Amino acid sequence: MANYSFQIPFYATGLRKDEVSAALEQVAPIAARYGGTHWAVYQSQEDLYKFLLIVDFPSKAQFEAYWYGEESREMRAAMSGYFQNPVTYAPFGIVTEGSAVTANV
Repeated sequence: MANYSFQIPFYATGLRKDEVSAALEQVAPIAARYGGTHWAVYQSQEDLYKFLLIVDFPSKAQFEAYWYGEESREMRAAMSGYFQNPVTYAPFGIVTEGSAVTANV
């Protein structure tokens, strides 16, 4: 289980939600290269311009290597103007986690 879950909100600017979605889909799995154990991109169903990137890491240092790494920096630079700034992350300690598993019958 990861020790830290980082939540990073993005808010796309006018008519840029598809581009922001595509960029987040590309950069999220790169977390694995830096030791990330889980990643997900969520899009609000009430405000389609609002996204939430969640990445889990064993340590804050590993997250910072990902966040300040070449791929993430390049994505943020290339997408400058496509989402509102500043983009700030919030680290959370994971208290418990789980998922439901359904059996194939």
